[in-house]
This record gives sequence, structure tokens and C-alpha cells, in this order.
Amino acid sequence: MDNDSSNNGKNIIVFGAGGRVGRAAVAEAVARGHRVTAVVRDPAAYGDLEGAGVTLVRGDATDSASVAALAAGHDAALNAAVRLDVPSADFFTAAAKALVTGLTEAGVGRLLTLGIVTTLETAPGVRLMDAPDFPADWRTFAQGHVAEFELLTAEAGPGLDWLMVVPPMDLNAEADRTGAYRTAVGTVLDGPGRIAHADLALALLDEIERPRHSRVQLAVSV
Repeated sequence: MDNDSSNNGKNIIVFGAGGRVGRAAVAEAVARGHRVTAVVRDPAAYGDLEGAGVTLVRGDATDSASVAALAAGHDAALNAAVRLDVPSADFFTAAAKALVTGLTEAGVGRLLTLGIVTTLETAPGVRLMDAPDFPADWRTFAQGHVAEFELLTAEAGPGLDWLMVVPPMDLNAEADRTGAYRTAVGTVLDGPGRIAHADLALALLDEIERPRHSRVQLAVSV
């Protein structure tokens, strides 16, 4: 791919492109004139993704060699991949390690990854997941994102500008796009606590086109 994106849009690679957030991000990117490499584990199952501006490929966000090979020539990466058949901490730390290593090797300078709202603070030093009555299985899943954030903080070098974007609990694929969203760094946003996938994609692409936040958890909601 041509890495000169100054006039013709950016080259963006999306891991987990077959999921709802991944699909919304691919659609938003293409609508803005960017070129997208859509990475999925089984391209045969997601043939509808391929089209103008989108190249569909097989890849693995937890394999640094796969990441490096696929990401070469891209300006930014989005990780929307998730596995529910393996422990949360295992998957999210494996992906973080592979993305840091692979994207750095490929020379990709911007990474966005998705977090989960339960890891955000409701008061200084107090996270949603710290509540005494918080379900244990939910806490276990949230801990995977905590471990991911800690690994990115510790291991991503200065050449990789990363951001964890955290949607609210009510993430609606069917809701209409409003074209607006609010943000907060590290804390839960007051209000309804919901966002349409299309508006989340708007926030993601805004941060790819015009990075305003770096190395933090960025809460996003309507």
C-alpha cells in the first residue's frame, strides 16, 4: 500500500473487522475516503465486508508476525478483536503484546483499542469493578482490559501512540447515528451511558485522523 496519505486518505488496518464495532469503524473509515484492511480470522465468513476501499484478509491480532506482515504500509491500526472462548486476561494481554511488537516492527505509529466501562473510575482511585457487589465473573472479564492497559503502558515505546477508547455499557448497533459524542479521560461520564455503534465509530475515526488523546483510557458516550 502507498503510505502517502496526505491527500488521499489514510491506510487503516482494523483487527476484528467482522464484529459490530469493527464493521461500524470500517464503514466510517470508507465513508471518509480512507483505505481499510479488514482483518478477520475466517475471510470466507465475512465476504460481505469486502468492497470499494476495503481489502479483506485473514489474520490474528495475538500473533506479532501476522500483525507486522499485515500492518506494513498502514498509518493507523484499530483493534476491535475479542475472543470469548479463552480467558479475558490471556486474550487481551496476548493481543496487546502482539500489537505493540508487530505494529512497531511495521512502523505503524497510531493504535486504538477498545476497553470496557467497568474499568473506569467513579471517584479518584475507585473503579466501577471495585464495588463490593460487582459480579465476580464480570470482574474477571474486566481484569483482562486492566491487564491490557497496564501492558500497553509498560511496553509501548515512543514510536507507538496508543489510546484505549471505552464505550458505555449500552452499546447499540441498531441506534441511529447522532453525529455527536462526549469524552472524559479515565472516568465514567455522567448521563444516559449509551452510544450507537455509528457514533462510537465517529469517535474512533476522529482520533485516528486528528489524535487528541494518548496513552489513556478515553470514555466515550452520547
